[in-house]
This record gives sequence, C-alpha cells and structure tokens, in this order.
Amino acid sequence: MTVPRHLQWLRRRSQGRFELRLAVLVFVLLAWAQLVLVAHAQVPAQAARYRAELVRAAHSQWGLDAPVAALAAQVHQESGWRPDAVSHVGARGMAQFMPATATWWCALNGLGAAACQPHNPTWALRALVGYDKYLFDRTPVRYGERDRMWVALRSYNGGLGHWQKEAAVSGTAQPSRAQVDAACGKARRAAVHCKENLGYPHRILTVLQPRYLQWGPGL
Repeated sequence: MTVPRHLQWLRRRSQGRFELRLAVLVFVLLAWAQLVLVAHAQVPAQAARYRAELVRAAHSQWGLDAPVAALAAQVHQESGWRPDAVSHVGARGMAQFMPATATWWCALNGLGAAACQPHNPTWALRALVGYDKYLFDRTPVRYGERDRMWVALRSYNGGLGHWQKEAAVSGTAQPSRAQVDAACGKARRAAVHCKENLGYPHRILTVLQPRYLQWGPGL
C-alpha cells in the first residue's frame, strides 16, 4: 500500500523533530556531566577524607539544616583541607584560628588548654562550624540566610566588631548588607583590608560553594 505523499512528509517531519530533541537532550546531559567532573576535579583530593567529619560537626554544632556546602567551601578557602596548615601570620589548622582566638573559643566552650587543638581535624572542624554559628546568630535577623552567612564570614575573616562599627556608620538605622559592605574601612578597620574581607565571602559562597553542593545544602 502506497503512503500518500503528504503523510510521508508529516512522518519525516515528526521524525526530524524527535531526532532534534534527542540531540538536545544528549548535549545537555553531556554538558552537565562535564560540569560535575570539573567541579569534582577542583576539590582537593584530601577533602573526601574529612567529608563525614565535617557533616557530623555541621549537624552537631549548627543543626540538621546546616549549610554544609558553604562550610566545606570555607574549609577549602582557609586551609585547602590541610590539618598542618600555618599562615604567615600564625593562624593554624584547617580552621586557621589565630592562637588568641583559639584560646578564647576554648574558654568560651569550657575546654582546657589540653583540649584546645587547632591542628586536630575534629577540633578544627567543630570549631569552624561552631564559631560560624556563633557569628551567624549575631547577624541581623531581617537579612536572608545567604546575607547572614555573608556577614558571618566577613566577621570570621575580619572580626564581628569591625562589621558592627561599619553598620553603625553606614548612614541608616537598618542598613542592608550592601550598605554595610560599602561602609568598609569607614570605621575602625583600615581600608587596605577591605578588598580581602569583602572578597572572602564572595569566593566562598559564589566560587567555591558550588563545588561542594553534593555534600549537603548550600546558601
């Protein structure tokens, strides 16, 4: 039986559309797989060794809704997941606590000198998450969670007191996060430190966090 020409044309057209859709789907899947491979390649090999430890610390110190991906990105930024890391200014361990900060944090949490171990991965990860949560809880509740984490990260890097002083001189009673960012260097903090301090949360939340989204929630 001969198929009419107009039906043959419709069949070919339908088949062509199906092949086009299939090609687009294959392209999207291949692109997604490439992105996953690139992200995985950009995570230090030693990070996997501490993944479970970080998740435990996040859940115990922050809660089940802890922003695990952001916390992992911060460890990446601070030390590259190296327990023996020591900065040129003396910050130590995976969390890069300065000695005075480590001593203060241990005293705040009732830990003696022997239990204050910045180079111990378990201590460092618990301290990083705990200190982040301490700072997060002191950020304006009117901000969204990402902005609150941005403020907590700026405070981790440069001190909560500096951020609070800059909020006070921002020119408004309830400044937005962006308005406080714009006031960096206009209070007690030296302006020369603003590039690093403002770049710190940007790199963690925007550049590094996507690499760890398979570990847990992000912001």
